[in-house]
Amino acid sequence: MSRSAEPGPSSAPASPVTADDLDLAVQLALTALREVPPAAWDAKAGTLEWDRWETVEHLGDDFFAYAVQLGPRKPPMDGDVPFVFERHRPGGPSRAIRADRAAGPAGLLRVLEASGALLVAMVRTTPPQVRAHHLFGASDAEGFAAMGIVEALVHTHDLAQGLELAWNPPADLCARVLTRLFPDAPDTSDAPDASDPKGLPDRTDPWTTLLWATGRAELPGRARLTTWRWDGNPRA
Repeated sequence: MSRSAEPGPSSAPASPVTADDLDLAVQLALTALREVPPAAWDAKAGTLEWDRWETVEHLGDDFFAYAVQLGPRKPPMDGDVPFVFERHRPGGPSRAIRADRAAGPAGLLRVLEASGALLVAMVRTTPPQVRAHHLFGASDAEGFAAMGIVEALVHTHDLAQGLELAWNPPADLCARVLTRLFPDAPDTSDAPDASDPKGLPDRTDPWTTLLWATGRAELPGRARLTTWRWDGNPRA
């Protein structure tokens, strides 16, 4: 995917993405998703081809997959830990984690929380020098934390679409994962206050920029992306 050659986020040292950041993202997502009406779980999640139930399973599966990738004493650098990931219907997400439908939405969210907790624990306990394979670049624990945060934030956005659910993640959290995973994204440093007419027009707010970077929004002067990927390689 080609990107603009314009400068990315500020070159000032960025705060690292932490296990606490990941835990916050998981808990914020759970709080929002507990407001999904029972009848809405079988409807499509935003522009995805998956329904909301499948999308939550996919999110939990992402947390699980990232956690187990860091799990071996010597994490693999040539591929994924070989759990069986399967599609359970044509066009559905490929996943190893599924929730028991009989447990209802509360059980589904409990599965999501448990999978998120696995990744939080692995991020907390994995030494910073450890690297593990990911398709978008071999990464460290901080990178896998940032990946989990992006998954939580943007998929909760997908799940909230079409419902009257408030979902506006913290700007500083979005800014840190943009710096960690999307170094070529538009600059979000000193983003203007939308209510300030003297704000800086060449800056974009971090949440909108993260949605743009993941193909879910447009930015002024920039079309919505049709392909995208992050760069998981550790930063110097």
